[in-house]
Amino acid sequence: MGIIERIKEIEAEMARTQKNKATEYHLGQLKAKIAKLRTQLLEPPKGSSAGGDGFEVTKFGHGRVALIGFPSVGKSTLLTMLTGTHSEAASYEFTTLTCIPGIIHYNDTKIQLLDLPGIIEGASEGKGRGRQVIAVAKSSDLVLMVLDASKSEGHRQILTRELESVGLRLNKRPPQIYFKKKKTGGISFNSTLPLTHVDEKLCYQILHEYKIHNAEVLFREDATVDDLIDVIEGNRKYIKCVYVYNKIDVIGIDDVDKLARRPNSVVISCNLKLNLDRLLSKMWEEMGLVRVYTKPQGQQPDFSDPVVLSADRGGCTVEDFCNHIHRNLIKDVKYVLVWGTSARHYPQHCGLGHVLQDEDVVQIVKKKEKEEGGRGRFKSHSTAPARISDRQKKAPLKT
Repeated sequence: MGIIERIKEIEAEMARTQKNKATEYHLGQLKAKIAKLRTQLLEPPKGSSAGGDGFEVTKFGHGRVALIGFPSVGKSTLLTMLTGTHSEAASYEFTTLTCIPGIIHYNDTKIQLLDLPGIIEGASEGKGRGRQVIAVAKSSDLVLMVLDASKSEGHRQILTRELESVGLRLNKRPPQIYFKKKKTGGISFNSTLPLTHVDEKLCYQILHEYKIHNAEVLFREDATVDDLIDVIEGNRKYIKCVYVYNKIDVIGIDDVDKLARRPNSVVISCNLKLNLDRLLSKMWEEMGLVRVYTKPQGQQPDFSDPVVLSADRGGCTVEDFCNHIHRNLIKDVKYVLVWGTSARHYPQHCGLGHVLQDEDVVQIVKKKEKEEGGRGRFKSHSTAPARISDRQKKAPLKT
């Protein structure tokens, strides 16, 4: 029996099982088995060469955004409108067969936008090159899920289920669970608050399913069984997602208003070029890019070429800013002067741990090189020769 058949068999068993206090341990074990099988499904087959026919493109710019959706929802048209890059669009499905990159120039930054082929139900099992599409989405900073506003709500749920089955968690944060494997000592289970979804017995059973018999587990929040399995697997990617409803020109105004009020959702029309500016501002807000301008000593700030930082790519502290300019610069920093919304007064003397905000101005003051041996009468050694015989004799005075 193959992996996909085993997954379907376990899912059928979970559907048959009633959910109550008596069966929660059994359901937890089944969830752990499915997670293990799905991880095996993502691994390349043994004996195959490492190189495959994927369509990963080189990272470029200050951020990466992936367009994901069903075929013929307007992804290629949206890429052409936002970036100017031509992506073939036609009235039939699967017009785009490979990854087409484009660059968005917005707020003095460059954001890479990837037009991916449409994915279908069953993409997590490899249907329609679904695995390659989802692998590219995993390397992105933001996912734009393009949906057809005239279709049913089931499309969004199908796409979310396909992405979650391969380890992508949309608009979620990592669970506050500390987990560490040990060599000896058994399983140590602790929590900082009362737990309602998981108890010690269920945690032991899930860990034994993974053949882990020595570990330390600490719950810092009331997490579920799925959160515990995600932490044990350790290969989950938590990524932000914006739901983009296209083709709003073919539905009524009440439906448009209902879609626009949903969380993390933007309504647009590529045909009539409606609300594209709102989509760009929502992308900027979700990516959390921070522009920092440099100011040389005694000169005006340079507002033409900012240093772009983000929490997902390194961090937004002064130390990250210095490392972005040059990795050896941090050794020579004496202090930093900051102007902007992150400063309490202008300018503020800051250390390396100060968190910068968007459109801050930073001036780095470097340490001065110390002169060896002190200065003036505090010199530790003279420039005279060490031996008396090496000294130059003064010329005799003229009489």
